[in-house]
Amino acid sequence: MSCPFCPPKLHDGRQEIILKNELCFFIQQDQPVLIGSGCIIPKAHRKTPFDLIREEWDSTYDLLHKVKALLDERHAPDGYNIGWNCGATGGQIIFHVHLHIIPRFADEPYAGRGIRNWLKRDANKRPTN
Repeated sequence: MSCPFCPPKLHDGRQEIILKNELCFFIQQDQPVLIGSGCIIPKAHRKTPFDLIREEWDSTYDLLHKVKALLDERHAPDGYNIGWNCGATGGQIIFHVHLHIIPRFADEPYAGRGIRNWLKRDANKRPTN
């Protein structure tokens, strides 16, 4: 199976690497709903955050702060959602770890709803035996 992040395959100019450091890069995709959002991705193929080495954690941390400064300057969001999907059940569809960074704005229809909002609903309760 080929990995779209090894190396990153940039589609039709709609995706681009915005920032990078020695071990990671930040990629954005031009799309109309999640303005400014993107992912921090380690250059080495790692399946989940649990597989990252210490240097990749540090590199992700450093890049995250640079990404925030850039997004604050370009878009002035009112908040952020930041997170990883791990494993198929956790929603991961590309099995190369990538940290989602999503600027949030007070005028969004779903403003104030965090990343766990839909998970906490009764409809998501596991069946009991």
